Amino acid sequence: MHKQMVVVVATAAMAIPALGGSKQQGTTTLKEFQPAGIPDKQSKHTKHQVFDLTFDAGTNEYVCRTRGDKSTNAAEFVVGTSVNYEIDGQKVKIKTPDKKSLECKIVRASLASAANQ
Repeated sequence: MHKQMVVVVATAAMAIPALGGSKQQGTTTLKEFQPAGIPDKQSKHTKHQVFDLTFDAGTNEYVCRTRGDKSTNAAEFVVGTSVNYEIDGQKVKIKTPDKKSLECKIVRASLASAANQ
């Protein structure tokens, strides 16, 4: 019983920092920005075009998808330009040097070296 309690407490102690919400931030180059599907004008959740963004962050490459209930101006996010990112779990905030921003959700993650092969 005592060993089980020690294991439970040790596991919880290791998990709590992971839940603490350490955010990953940095600057990277926007690799891709393309439409993902066709908007459904009749649905209240997908009235706007959804986009997939691809960027590297550290050793990983991420693809994140914008929401269909929020409008995104594709001309504000030029592929090859520098963007600031903030990753918080699956949520990502992207900001351009012109102070344009969007929020998206990670839908794919891979090692950056494996993605470039």
